[in-house]
Amino acid sequence: MFGSIGMPELIIILVIALIIFGPRKLPELGRSLGKSINEFKKASNELRSTLEDEIRVEEQHDRISTTPAATPPAATPPAADAETVSRTTATTTTTPGTGTHPA
Repeated sequence: MFGSIGMPELIIILVIALIIFGPRKLPELGRSLGKSINEFKKASNELRSTLEDEIRVEEQHDRISTTPAATPPAATPPAADAETVSRTTATTTTTPGTGTHPA
């Protein structure tokens, strides 16, 4: 029931409490002890749910940040082939003496 505390030990503890606190004070102490335990349970459950919510938010944030953002195809320049490169370099010669490109 209470781990290593058996029924005889529990009876002895209750008799000692009855002698110390008296029959009028004992129910009040029991109620206050019950309320304290209930408040502790509520606080621990609230803390647990808050931590679980924070962990869930962090996991979603990590999932969003680790997935690569897809770039639209129009944003990437087309690949230059060898023919385009050779045409571009052939037409961009400078005019002697002017230092400018022909228009």
